[in-house]
Amino acid sequence: MLRITCQVISWLFFRVRVQGAPTRELPQRLILMPNHQGYLDGVLIQAFFPRTVYWVVHSFTARKWYFRFVLRWVPHILVDTAHPMAMKKVVEWIEAGHTVGIFPEGRMTVTGSLMKIYDGPVFLAAKTGATVLPMFLDGAVHSRFSRMKPPFPTRWRPPVTITFFPPRVIAMPAARAARERRRLATEEMRRLLQKMCLDVEPPRTLPDAFLDAIELYGRKVEILQDIQQDYSYGKLLKGVLALHRLTSPLTSESERVGVLMPNAGATAALVFGLLFGRRVPAMLNYTAGVDGMQTAIRVARLRTIFTSRSFLEKARLTEKVAQLRDVRLVYLEDLRAQFGLADKLWLLLWALPRPRRVLRKASPTEPAVVLFTSGSEGKPKGVVLSHAAIQANIRQAKSVVEFSNRDRFLGSMPLFHSFGLTGGLMMPLLSGAYVFLYPSPLHYRIIPEMAYDQDCTVMFGTSTFLSYYARYANPYDFRTVRYVIAGAEKLNEEVRRTYQDRFGIRILEGYGATECAPVISLNTPMACRAGSVGHILPGIEHRIVPVPGLDRGGVLHVRGPNLMLGYLRDDQPGVLQPPRSSAGDGWYDTGDVVEMDGDGYLSVLGRVRRFAKIAGEMVSLETSETIALEASPKKSHAAAAVADPARGETILLFTDDPDLRREQLMSAARRLGLPEVAVARRIERVPTIPRLATGKCDYVALKAIADAAAAERTVEVRS
Repeated sequence: MLRITCQVISWLFFRVRVQGAPTRELPQRLILMPNHQGYLDGVLIQAFFPRTVYWVVHSFTARKWYFRFVLRWVPHILVDTAHPMAMKKVVEWIEAGHTVGIFPEGRMTVTGSLMKIYDGPVFLAAKTGATVLPMFLDGAVHSRFSRMKPPFPTRWRPPVTITFFPPRVIAMPAARAARERRRLATEEMRRLLQKMCLDVEPPRTLPDAFLDAIELYGRKVEILQDIQQDYSYGKLLKGVLALHRLTSPLTSESERVGVLMPNAGATAALVFGLLFGRRVPAMLNYTAGVDGMQTAIRVARLRTIFTSRSFLEKARLTEKVAQLRDVRLVYLEDLRAQFGLADKLWLLLWALPRPRRVLRKASPTEPAVVLFTSGSEGKPKGVVLSHAAIQANIRQAKSVVEFSNRDRFLGSMPLFHSFGLTGGLMMPLLSGAYVFLYPSPLHYRIIPEMAYDQDCTVMFGTSTFLSYYARYANPYDFRTVRYVIAGAEKLNEEVRRTYQDRFGIRILEGYGATECAPVISLNTPMACRAGSVGHILPGIEHRIVPVPGLDRGGVLHVRGPNLMLGYLRDDQPGVLQPPRSSAGDGWYDTGDVVEMDGDGYLSVLGRVRRFAKIAGEMVSLETSETIALEASPKKSHAAAAVADPARGETILLFTDDPDLRREQLMSAARRLGLPEVAVARRIERVPTIPRLATGKCDYVALKAIADAAAAERTVEVRS
């Protein structure tokens, strides 16, 4: 009778789909551990679970009148966490063979994401040895019976998916203290729930996900703004469909199409317009110069580039673009003039009412975009990312950090960079969150003002960019900012302290690669350790391969749903080369030397290529830069290795600090406890450290300067 009643209630208020439904052939001593999205979660589970579940209910909750009424018909166990023997009764019921249900989060979500995981339920499972049946409710958060508040969308009868995962036993962790054992067991459960959050959502194409977001949040929602105009979902969809109509006759399905555009709403509309027609946008780096763009055209076999005359004029790129060969340039201004009456009628009467019928069907595993590596250490390569990879990385990030449609993103990182495309555009658009697109991260005085003016809650940046923003920002500019996420380069400790002390913001440092769409690991509000790049995201497998000559760490190899489809290289233009490393097919060699501590926090020691072999010892050039930052924290520094006949190689430090001396570097190394061999033997003073548009140091340019300086010294010695 109880189960039938729950099924009726579930049918009245939800549209339920069950995955991995359990059978009655389950262990007797069983603990259900679901996430907690709404008041009717227990009803939903009981409706589709073959046994009667005894729910653990806190005595404070049971005092509320509506819970008292419901609990008359629900088997439950009252506990009081203030009582030292609170869980003893639960243990007795488990030992008696009853199926017990416990929400490890303890409370319903008020963020739309996972809440804090309590150690009591997990430690109970580890102590009793009972089988745990993990399950995940997806969609119940959009019910009227959740605790979410506007503008979060809730409705009657939302679609809900209940996913039952394979039963498992949580072993008691090996640790001396009970407190540490509880912590380790809780960490295991937290990671399991995060992985479930990633696994429950079926793969979709980016256009499908975009249309799903429009249906969920509504066409009137203001979703995007650039420096010229603002866009609601409806207005942006209109631009997407119009550009789909205009670009389709000029290109063919599955063709890679160049996009040479700034951070703007028109760029977002163009990218999705191409995706609607099953074209593959190739995001060109307009700061790479003529040679860099020509290399991208060659490796991706581009025949057409969409751009804007006004953008080229403002960015002073007209002459450079005119030098590009073997490619056709199509200007959006010309396309706009070609949109005639028949096109307008098609848009208003056919496409806008039901946009899915004009969408060219594609597989989530097909190529979605082509991005190009920064070329900081060599020629750029084309990185082909699938629809599934980009969305997997978004889900991975959202499983560990709470983002919702209540957030306001500041997207200043360029869209030709994976950090900017995934984090600064795709994540907010597909999550119903407002995003302000600013054309350049280099406008250090303006961006803090934009964060203040737009009430932004989420910012992305590199350590270098963040340091400049802090230099020009008023302490009140970042008053609404909840998250500052740093990546692309190592976070300067001085920058971390500045944001903490001056703005009251803890920077969440992450680590990634374009090949991984891009995030691999990230510090989060639940798990943050200064100096590390956080835990590896759920769903990503990793191996750390030792490097001969290095005492610490090894090269990181990764595999996961967010990994690229493959490379487009200069030696075989247009040919997709799937990822492969020494770990096997489908693995990506990051080229970064990392180490992982006992709690799973990852630290990046440096690039394999950025080690100098000095007198037979491998020395990280990033260690030399760390020493320089300790000696001169307000300035910029970069290290390079140059040939040395006596020592094999020696370290040359480039700096914009005119007063920095080697004696200061030696003192800084002693304070940090770092070896003297990592102290640069030579210092080269430059007006500015050369950087790429993404904020990374341009080590190719530095290496050329270092080699030229070494050649000059050789000539002087011979003379």
